[in-house]
Amino acid sequence: MLKIKTCTRAMIAPSKYYQGPGELNRLENYTSKFGTSVLIIGGKTFFEKFEERLLNGYKQTSSTISFVKFDTKKCEVSLNQISKIVKQCSDKKYDSVVGIGGGKVLDMAKAVANKLESALIIFPTSASSDAPTSSFSVIYTDEGVYSHLLYCKKNPDIVLIDSEIIAKAPVRLLVAGIGDALSTYIEVRASMEAGAPNLIEDGYKRTLTGIAIAKLCHKTILKEGLKAKIAAEAGVCTEALENIIEANTLMSGMGFECNGASGAHGFHDGFTILEECKKYLHGEIVSFGIICQLVLENRDLKEIEEIINFLTKVGLPTTLKDIGIEKIREDDIRKVAKQMVNSFHMQCEPFMVTENMIYDAIIAANAIGEFYKEKH
Repeated sequence: MLKIKTCTRAMIAPSKYYQGPGELNRLENYTSKFGTSVLIIGGKTFFEKFEERLLNGYKQTSSTISFVKFDTKKCEVSLNQISKIVKQCSDKKYDSVVGIGGGKVLDMAKAVANKLESALIIFPTSASSDAPTSSFSVIYTDEGVYSHLLYCKKNPDIVLIDSEIIAKAPVRLLVAGIGDALSTYIEVRASMEAGAPNLIEDGYKRTLTGIAIAKLCHKTILKEGLKAKIAAEAGVCTEALENIIEANTLMSGMGFECNGASGAHGFHDGFTILEECKKYLHGEIVSFGIICQLVLENRDLKEIEEIINFLTKVGLPTTLKDIGIEKIREDDIRKVAKQMVNSFHMQCEPFMVTENMIYDAIIAANAIGEFYKEKH
């Protein structure tokens, strides 16, 4: 188990956070704070929908913009891909790098800005994860298997969210973000019980402020999550949806980085080795990982019921079948357990974890999920 090696408290956050309708139209106002040369790294979907609107925002200004299109369906956020984009952009000095898109696009933008030593503006086009505010990128192999975390020198200079764009993004992305954010306090609690460090540099003690943010994130998700999903399905941005955007992005992002992470994300990272799980979103797999973690820690049945009932209402996975594993093969689940057992996340659990314990937790969590499906 990991243990805190210092009595110093620390917390971390993006320099500035802006969230509201129509913020894409004001992007140049933010990039101009750092200079006039702008590199925009965007996903394929973003350019299809918003490239013209983005260009219009830079007309009749002194700023010049360059584009890199990063297709996450063809490429992973791998060290090889990062090097390719850095090499492609190294012939010019960019005052700011803007990452526009989903979690993997944003992770790529962070890594590139870190290498180019440019200011970083993060502009998520969905509230699908807590990646926007953090100081690191999740690195995968070229084949899509989780590899490690790449720590950058700082958090984003600006996180900018256009809630109108979020409201009209695929609802599945918002719901996946709800699953990711729901794991925040559950993982923080285990990390605190373990005396494990937070995720700032080499790790520090938590601040009371950081813990309070994680708790508020949990409360907000359970209170507002279903209302926000229904609003997004109607294509409108209500106060509940604004609250969930903030919880999915800012609260969850600061919550995990300032406090630490544990089991649910460990289970997620393990499942990435199975081919059938690769078509599922990060937050969807994390959602089932939450149940696995609660079982592993033998939490109260009342809490497990509350979490499963909520996940069911918003349409998140509660069984192995829900993340693509139609037929449970012992060899596959044991591969997942072997992948996980020595991971950073599992070392932040409040007790020593073995492969057999992980295997048993996955099978039992699936059985509990199936039980409540039949009950519903």
